[in-house]
Amino acid sequence: MRTIKQQHRAVSAPIADLTTYRALPTQNVEHIDPFLFLNHHGPQVYRPHNRGLPFGPHPHRGFETVTFIVAGDIMHQDSGGHQSVIEAGGIQWMTAGSGLIHSEISSDKFKEQGGPLEILQLWVNLPARHKMVAPKYIGLQKADIPEVSADHGRVTIHAVAGTWEGTPGAVQPLTDMQLATIDLRAGGQLNLSIPAARSIFFYTIRGRLRVNGQETQAHYLTEFNHDGDDLHIEALDDALLLLGHAEPFNEPIVAYGPFVMNSEDEIRQAYQDYQAGKFGTWQE
Repeated sequence: MRTIKQQHRAVSAPIADLTTYRALPTQNVEHIDPFLFLNHHGPQVYRPHNRGLPFGPHPHRGFETVTFIVAGDIMHQDSGGHQSVIEAGGIQWMTAGSGLIHSEISSDKFKEQGGPLEILQLWVNLPARHKMVAPKYIGLQKADIPEVSADHGRVTIHAVAGTWEGTPGAVQPLTDMQLATIDLRAGGQLNLSIPAARSIFFYTIRGRLRVNGQETQAHYLTEFNHDGDDLHIEALDDALLLLGHAEPFNEPIVAYGPFVMNSEDEIRQAYQDYQAGKFGTWQE
């Protein structure tokens, strides 16, 4: 079995009135190549007539964002002309690539009625050969994401990307990456084989788990060594897990604000291109 290198507790990093825990990066872990960043917003309950999410128009280049809506909703709009409202159980997959501007706010319905909200956003790096691909957006509701049942129904894998137990996920990404959210009922178990060379991203959203003999809980990111293929997961409570794995790129990572490139020169060029209007036009 893979051994655990360290467990990292997400740090409190509220944004305005939005409860936020940042699991990556923190003082103890910068990235788990190619996984760059994770913000866990909520859980919290919004009152009726609220302002909703605060993420107005902003640019990105050089990576992908994957947004998981656990509760509430999120309305996406971008300079490529895409717009959608994704509700609980759905995901948004945005390839920023060569650059675009987007916003992520709550729907008018949510702002009017309020309710529970819990959303996670993961940033996944793109290798140098793909950093300047054309931007792309995919918005999927819960019903669009294949489910894989295991352990006599006590485990449900929501197959977001890659292939899980022979079932293709909803998204086939540019790189060899697998990504899923996994519901586990108390006592449920899941065994996976993941080649030792691959990076594992293992973040517990809710509940308590035991993985390869070590307990972990909500708001903890578990970092693994590259020394084994087997992962054994057992739910100590009802739990929700965000799990991904991928080949590391082993390329330079230069991140500044909303851009992630391979060099400082490329970061400067990103700012110049954004200021020159090359990321598209924002339509209110």
